Amino acid sequence: METNQHYTQLLQDLKFRISQSRFIAARLVNREQLLLYYYIGKSLNDKITEQSWGDKVLSQIATDLKEQVPTLRGFSARNLKNMRQFYVAYENTPIGQLLTAQLQGVDLECNIIGQSTTAQLQGDQIMDDFSSTIRFDNPVLSNFFSITFTHHLILLNKCKALEERMFYMRKAAEEYWSVSVMEHHVNENLFQQIGKLHHNFDTTIESINSNATAELFKDKYLLDFLQLGDDHNESEIEHRIVSNITEFILKMGKGFTFIGNQFRLDVDGHEFSIDLLFYNRILRRLVAFEIKKDHFKPEYTGQLHFYLNVLDDKIKLPDELPSIGIILCKEKHDAIVQYSIRNMNTPMGVATFRNTSEPPAEIQQVLPDSDQLRKLI
Repeated sequence: METNQHYTQLLQDLKFRISQSRFIAARLVNREQLLLYYYIGKSLNDKITEQSWGDKVLSQIATDLKEQVPTLRGFSARNLKNMRQFYVAYENTPIGQLLTAQLQGVDLECNIIGQSTTAQLQGDQIMDDFSSTIRFDNPVLSNFFSITFTHHLILLNKCKALEERMFYMRKAAEEYWSVSVMEHHVNENLFQQIGKLHHNFDTTIESINSNATAELFKDKYLLDFLQLGDDHNESEIEHRIVSNITEFILKMGKGFTFIGNQFRLDVDGHEFSIDLLFYNRILRRLVAFEIKKDHFKPEYTGQLHFYLNVLDDKIKLPDELPSIGIILCKEKHDAIVQYSIRNMNTPMGVATFRNTSEPPAEIQQVLPDSDQLRKLI
């Protein structure tokens, strides 16, 4: 059969419909699973509290369920305990109220889904009809249903505050985080770091985008995977970052693409090099990282300001926005940073990095110094 435009268009349409339908089906399955687990958690909690049963009853329930439904998977005593924890964590929150309302509407929704398949398939309305079952006016509920039960268990076990859990839910839903990626960000305490970067974006980037820009950068970067020591110089740090660029981009966040290290800039026959150059697809901006292994110094901003001006004049494409610079140093004093970047007209920020082998500053303050340790020994 000779391939023609109509045949190619049909194939593209079928591929699009199949992929979209699979996505919607997966979302529906995940939503129904979370509602089921929430309902089971509620039923268990209500009955255990009402009858004053001990936790051992969960083992009995798991055993009886297995005997009556031999093919049943995922309802061990441990999982039942997780479902109860899942319910208790949200029962007295706005999320709990929304989930209860969803449970009450399950029967109605089943009736809607059970309508004539032929009627559902008429015209281009098919995807709109199916999609309507997973769209929610409330963005919180949409984020809640966008992540798996395993995601939720990590949040329940590692994030005590509801606000913190909701932050990670939103980020995981918007950026399609896998379980491992979300756990990575939780372990790095992204919630406490996001938007805390010292920057001048509020005066160098239009106000509507300055906050969103700041949220893409951290105040502190944990570079434990580099296995750095005090004797590593800036070139060695840069080399290790490049050798582990995938891991470094994971630390950075959403939308970053690596362009190169020691990126050459030519100005009237004089060569200059940017340590690390990235492009961010969300911001549509080049992002230059300058690595400093010591304390932040005010003169670093002048060097970065120069690089950003050259990037904008010689490298930036016409449809791209002005470049951003980040100074990544070992330590900084906030007041010195603020005075250094305040009147700069190029967007820049100052962050720090550390290795896990080093105790945090708050712990170092209470540890004895080397002389005291020798005396103790």
